[in-house]
Amino acid sequence: MNDAAHVSADTYAERIKRVEPRFGDLVYSREGTYFGIAAEVPKGIKVCLGQRMVLIRPDSSRIDHAFLRYWLNSPQVFGHIHGFRDGTVAERLNLPVIRGLAVACPSLPEQREVAKTLSALDDRITLLRETNATLEAIAQALFKSWFVDFDPVRAKMEGRTPEGMDEATAAQFPDGFDESALGSLPRGWTRSSLAEVCAYLNRGLSPKYLEEGGVLVLNQKCIRDFSVDYTKGRRHDTSQRKIDGRELVIGDVLVNSTGVGTLGRVAQVLELPEPAIVDSHVTVVRAGNRLSWPYLGQWLARAQPEIEAMGEGSTGQTELSRTKLGVMSILVPPRDVLAAFDAVVEPLKARVALNENSARNLAALRDTLLPRLISGQLRLPEAIETVEAATA
Repeated sequence: MNDAAHVSADTYAERIKRVEPRFGDLVYSREGTYFGIAAEVPKGIKVCLGQRMVLIRPDSSRIDHAFLRYWLNSPQVFGHIHGFRDGTVAERLNLPVIRGLAVACPSLPEQREVAKTLSALDDRITLLRETNATLEAIAQALFKSWFVDFDPVRAKMEGRTPEGMDEATAAQFPDGFDESALGSLPRGWTRSSLAEVCAYLNRGLSPKYLEEGGVLVLNQKCIRDFSVDYTKGRRHDTSQRKIDGRELVIGDVLVNSTGVGTLGRVAQVLELPEPAIVDSHVTVVRAGNRLSWPYLGQWLARAQPEIEAMGEGSTGQTELSRTKLGVMSILVPPRDVLAAFDAVVEPLKARVALNENSARNLAALRDTLLPRLISGQLRLPEAIETVEAATA
């Protein structure tokens, strides 16, 4: 909800003439980036739907709204709707298809218990993501202090010991600035273009897709909120097109490089559940020997607003060229300063990666439990035990 657009009171009144969304309703995305995803209307919030959204009001005498949300977001339903097209290039669901979606309907009490059980997994996933947001905020705050505000340098200029820093680390920072064409820099530090300090800066390939096997391909849908969602990737047939030299490594930064609304989004690879590449809509930025990957990741994350504004082209055809990304000016601190930064930030990133892996496993468990419960392969008490063990 934080990045939702807003409308005036008059527009809201105009849009809700037929029905006003309320708690218990579901909004369902029928096209675009969030194709086929259902979400609940929160309590106490006025919602005005965009053209790509459909309002679903469950019959509370027959189906629980939380259960219906889990069902619509299940792999079974997504597998059914995947590939629906109405004559356009983009995936799109029309209203007759949505109205015709099959819905599993156990008894209402059982629906509520199933939703309650699955929500325990969602609560744990939310906690892990909130923890990661805090860890990322700590890393970004340290980056800003050292490399944007230059707090240690300013402290030494004033004869003070840099706050929260041991003597050995403080010794790595200069006690003054040099003037340059690009402004004041800590004495002895330099600036360079991104291309000059990267070992690799390239777009991905145009994949030859297949349903199973091959290698994982990450696309623009996989990059959001500065993290990588591996579950939204697809598969590439390596027998049709080789991937030599294109495999991702830990620390690579992925930058969405086409389209409107997604261009410029940044995420860093902190773990690799399996070998992976990116498609041609994503640029891979890899640190060279003058940078460290934790530093590069924080710098690009902080630069995301600037990168988002760098797209060129007509509406719907916006592109971010590798050349334009490569000429961005980046501060290059000395190796000893980078090593001190990495010593603090790498453990934070390792914990973020561990939490992301845990969240992904919990989501997979959630998506597995629902069809097993509905089919009778798993009884509810057994599911509750499984969830309690997973969230302990």
